Amino acid sequence: MLLPSLFHSKFSLRALFLIFVLLTHHTASYTIPQRSQASVSFSELAYNDDNHPTPKPPVHFAVLLPRGFSALDVFGPLEVFQALSRTGPNSPQLRLSFLARSLNEPVTTEPPFQVIPNNLSPKNNDNSDPYLHPKSTDNSTSTFPLPPRGFHARLLPTHTYSVPPQSIDVLLVPGGAAARSPDLGTEIEFIRAVFPKLQYLITICTGAGIAAQAGVLDGRRATTNKAAWGVITAMGREVRWVSPARWVDDGKVTAGIDLAFAFIKAKYPNGTAIAEDIAGHLEHTIIDDWRDDPWADYYGVPPQN
Repeated sequence: MLLPSLFHSKFSLRALFLIFVLLTHHTASYTIPQRSQASVSFSELAYNDDNHPTPKPPVHFAVLLPRGFSALDVFGPLEVFQALSRTGPNSPQLRLSFLARSLNEPVTTEPPFQVIPNNLSPKNNDNSDPYLHPKSTDNSTSTFPLPPRGFHARLLPTHTYSVPPQSIDVLLVPGGAAARSPDLGTEIEFIRAVFPKLQYLITICTGAGIAAQAGVLDGRRATTNKAAWGVITAMGREVRWVSPARWVDDGKVTAGIDLAFAFIKAKYPNGTAIAEDIAGHLEHTIIDDWRDDPWADYYGVPPQN
């Protein structure tokens, strides 16, 4: 997973899970869909000779928009890829699509349930999620309708899950409150159906939990937001969750803003120079070490995988 820090702060270290997965305050990872029975790894894709041609760089990015998605998880990575699309006369001709259940109304970042901090201390020794909706007395999760509020972004989709665009190369799955929603069946089924056709799956932050529920991360290395580690990792018991990790690279899955830069370096001609130029314009310091993840220690998540 590649994980960028947009601002040098805890908020900026959200991880993206990209099978290639992207994450910022959270962590991310990425995976390459299987073209046959064989799985393609990141290192194999980067290898190039007459017998192992480098795949064409991805051009069509699509973003999953469940209700309650994190705005940063979407627009952090997109800022990087948008800059990639306009680096000069030879810029890759990238396409962007937004997917949702309906075209009739914009998708809101407003959670579908009340989100109430249940632990204001950053030190969650039990790895419980500090921003969960209320729970009932029997410790089962209960959701409560949220009254209309004004300070939420809304994004208009371009396609629906039932009529998606053709030839999606990269699917980006954001996290946020959406990852805890009990109503993700449509999104999970879409991820499960489209995954074999993708070049890369990118999950951002707790978006790794949504992808994990689809089963596409089973047996793969992935990471996620360390503040929500216990909650999200429970969504994928067969996933090889990695900590510490700013991002995780598993061939087809990856994550994070820094992951976005690593993705450009690995997948596009002259990618290193392009990534460094973009970072300079954004005034962003690229972290190349995927293990550079101070939040694992901060939240008490032990090393694994």
